[in-house]
Amino acid sequence: MTAVQRKDHLDTLAITLLVACCAFWGFQQILIKFASREIPPLWQASIRMAGATALLWLWCQVRGVKLFQRDGSLHGGLLVGLLFAAEFCLIYLGLQHTSASRLTVFLYTSPFWVAVLLPRFVPAESLRRTQWIGLVIAFSAVGIAFSEAFTHSSMPGQWKGDAMGLAAGMFWGLTTIAIRTTKVATVQAEKSLFYQLGVTAVVCPLMSLALGETWSFDYSALAWGSVFLQTAVGAFASYLAWMWMLRHYPATQMSTFTFLTPLFALVFGVVLLGEPLTLQLVLALVGVAAGIVLVSRKG
Repeated sequence: MTAVQRKDHLDTLAITLLVACCAFWGFQQILIKFASREIPPLWQASIRMAGATALLWLWCQVRGVKLFQRDGSLHGGLLVGLLFAAEFCLIYLGLQHTSASRLTVFLYTSPFWVAVLLPRFVPAESLRRTQWIGLVIAFSAVGIAFSEAFTHSSMPGQWKGDAMGLAAGMFWGLTTIAIRTTKVATVQAEKSLFYQLGVTAVVCPLMSLALGETWSFDYSALAWGSVFLQTAVGAFASYLAWMWMLRHYPATQMSTFTFLTPLFALVFGVVLLGEPLTLQLVLALVGVAAGIVLVSRKG
């Protein structure tokens, strides 16, 4: 097997891919909210995850990636999949109560949950002073944004959506920790993603039925276009691109780019959906971005 050639810096290709991924991840919250006008949220998630699972299976068949080989990762993989499913159920439900830009800011508290909880399982990952400062800044900013839901909310029950976004960020962080601390850490990236997409493709329809959502396939071309982009670009291509970059470029340098996603979501939400732009939300975005940079720093 040819050894993977790793680089110690981000080149033009990596930066281009990172910006493109972050832009789409910010845009996909807009796609979800747009399609939710016609498609019930968890039914929409079910279609997306089933389609992405099928695409990933075809990709693995072509590339010879063995998805069902016994390697001791099943229990860890199911745990990872359930945590991933919880994250996406909360995202789709949360967007029914709050704006796409607000939810994305709360969702991207994920690195801070990892920073706080991972040292309990991997002592070598203990936090340094700079990282603690980053955590304090970020969660203070989140507190400012969350308080707005109780004082100057533009949507009824906005605090519910904000809370779901924050919980989704926590489950995203727990998914990362589960991958790092179980046998899933030893499998190929495609198999790790297959666990996440496959389990979610099972959980979402069950949750949809439990909530009494109406299932149909009779939607407009725009709604189907939204779901197609979420599936083919969001849940399949962009995740594979991210995993490819993790194998070739420094993860810490890549992580600093994640703050662009809430920024893109904020811009897209204001421009495309007419979502309100408030000082508190901007301060929260700046605080979360600064926190991500500080938590991601080495030394």
